[in-house]
Amino acid sequence: QVQLVESGGGLVQPGGSLRLSCATSERFFSIYTMAWFRQAPGKQRDLVATIATGGRTNVADSVRGRFTISRDNSKKAVTLRMNSLRPEDTAVYYCNARNGADDYWGQGTQVTVSS
Repeated sequence: QVQLVESGGGLVQPGGSLRLSCATSERFFSIYTMAWFRQAPGKQRDLVATIATGGRTNVADSVRGRFTISRDNSKKAVTLRMNSLRPEDTAVYYCNARNGADDYWGQGTQVTVSS
């Protein structure tokens, strides 16, 4: 069982920035494709960004140019940098680790964008 711990959420004004982090003690962190998802109240959980084992990234159209995902295999951590935040970015953000049939989730961290 891979345990993922998110941090960095909070309240920010529109146009502001936040950095979310997801850490694990998983020994084989580098073999996992890592991703961030988000879920707003009453909506489905949506993919925000992914980063493959080799470092290739993909981000949703809704956040492209504003959000950046990165990973540090030596620290066993993945980061989501969020700039130019909008009220519609408000959601619970979840870290995900996937390798084949193995699929693990963090507990989520709340991001609220409001003036």
